[in-house]
Amino acid sequence: MAEHEHVRVAVIGSGFGGLGAAVRLRREGITDFVVLERADGVGGTWRDNSYPGCACDVPSHLYSFSFAPNPDWPRTFSGQDHIRAYLERVADVFHLRPHLRFDSEVKLMSWDTQKLRWNIETSSGALSADIVVSATGPLSDPKIPEIPGLDSFPGKVFHSARWDHDYDLRGKRVAMVGTGASAIQIVPSIQPLVSRMTLFQRTPPWVMPRVDRAITGAERWLHQRLPFTAQARRGLLWGIRELQVQAFTKHPDELGLVEQLAKRNMARAIKNPALRARLTPGYRIGCKRILLSNTYYPTLAQPNVDVVASGLTEVRGSTLVAADGSEAEVDAIVFGTGFHVTDMPIAERVVGAEGVTLAESWKDGMQALRGASAAGFPNWMTIIGPNTGLGNSSMILMIESQLNYMADYVRQLGVLGGRAAFDARPAAVQAWNHKVQERMKRTVWNTGGCTSWYLDANGRNVTVWPGTTTEFRRATRRVDLAEYDVLRAPALETGASALDGSQVGVEA
Repeated sequence: MAEHEHVRVAVIGSGFGGLGAAVRLRREGITDFVVLERADGVGGTWRDNSYPGCACDVPSHLYSFSFAPNPDWPRTFSGQDHIRAYLERVADVFHLRPHLRFDSEVKLMSWDTQKLRWNIETSSGALSADIVVSATGPLSDPKIPEIPGLDSFPGKVFHSARWDHDYDLRGKRVAMVGTGASAIQIVPSIQPLVSRMTLFQRTPPWVMPRVDRAITGAERWLHQRLPFTAQARRGLLWGIRELQVQAFTKHPDELGLVEQLAKRNMARAIKNPALRARLTPGYRIGCKRILLSNTYYPTLAQPNVDVVASGLTEVRGSTLVAADGSEAEVDAIVFGTGFHVTDMPIAERVVGAEGVTLAESWKDGMQALRGASAAGFPNWMTIIGPNTGLGNSSMILMIESQLNYMADYVRQLGVLGGRAAFDARPAAVQAWNHKVQERMKRTVWNTGGCTSWYLDANGRNVTVWPGTTTEFRRATRRVDLAEYDVLRAPALETGASALDGSQVGVEA
């Protein structure tokens, strides 16, 4: 990267969001952009999460870009290796390689109020950009809880998203901490290898069967020769999930039948009543993400598996102590304890127009206009921003909606001409957030009786979208200039006489 390089757009991250943004920029005729990636390859969370059994819980034909269909998905639910390979192909097919800057972790981004641009410091050099599109994603920075004594543990410790493939688990006593989406894939994958598996379960998940199978050669041939068949398959998968949304967002009581199905799924594999009681959640299904597995419950019934229905609270040498006082001697600890979702570290590195960081601006909770723009941070957008997550469908649908918004944002700036910027009006951000939070009150995520990673430290749901993907696409189809202040460069630089860097009002 050339020192002090200047580009029209800097995209942060090369997962689905970052690569999608890059493709969309090229389609808009913009080639003056870079994709800054801290790692040495594309893939985002599908590069970082390479643990045994890693796979997606959204059907393959829905968990892919509409503009880059893949007729060759090998299974209805694809594994990590196939999804990462898909993203590599996207980078190749859409000629994104020249724009990629690997080993370029963003250390600091600061807004220059005079030049109306972002100054960016990375681990590989400095550059500036008119627009920043942050696509770091909420599942990028692993979270390991602070547990007394953990630093003195003599064995191996790692997070599921930083799997140590050089460490041989065979014959080891292994502790799995956490029972989320990663844990229910890891436990069945490594249980046959280890001598003893101890699962520390703070809260049991609801687990439904995973209807997974190989996609036949005939199906793939059909999708290759007749692309509309793959489109129809994707449409059907999408439509089913759209119809399910109201149960999550408006009528949580309707989920009682689904709970009964989940309990039957458990009963088929768990015959021990005491174990079944420990594994039965005490909250409404859907409050936490519903997990899919055919192997999780059968694995927990195996003789070399212990389920501790309590969180890990202390480490004494090689002894792990749970909140209920039970102990386990282990050789290795695997943390499946999630990520910094509501306190993303990247927010500490973004300094806005008033000299405050995004983290400081969001100290009372993340909020962004239409999930994209934060007040006081001009020409900065985020992909998979606050309240854009989903509890039952594909995030790729939400990403593509945000790409529509990004594209119109860039178009509108181009129409203004010269050096200009948009800054989300605080009132517009607050109005959008109030509307979202009002809708959130009746959802299962707020009323279901659980504490989930959807909630921030204040107990506010800043993660999930309380509606359908269709509603979100409609809300992000285009930029409403009434929700933004327009900033212009100083007269000295632009030659203008009246625009001195102050706001050009756009009446709401």
